[in-house]
Amino acid sequence: MAKKNVRDWLYVRDHCSGIYLALENGKLGETYNIGGRNERENLYIANVICELLDEMLPKQASYKEQITFVKDRPGHDFRYAIDASKIENELGWKAEENFESGIRKTIEWYLNNKDRL
Repeated sequence: MAKKNVRDWLYVRDHCSGIYLALENGKLGETYNIGGRNERENLYIANVICELLDEMLPKQASYKEQITFVKDRPGHDFRYAIDASKIENELGWKAEENFESGIRKTIEWYLNNKDRL
């Protein structure tokens, strides 16, 4: 069985709110991992981005046609995720966005701010 490449995706505003909460209410010297509990496979993420671009900025062919597969680099991790239970339990923080809502907002921001890039 092939290993899947999985990422824990976190919307930027959720990340910022977690950092702010840790600064304001966290214990000095403690470490707080901030995670979205939004683990998704890389291919799923790529497909969702393409589907949203097909909807928001359509072109003649689907963006999915640009997806190509490359050989994994030797020794790379197949899963990038963290345990955010400490900040959730001790400080009451939780991500407001799930992957699907946050990635839509992220793409909308980039499309509306091309002049800033």
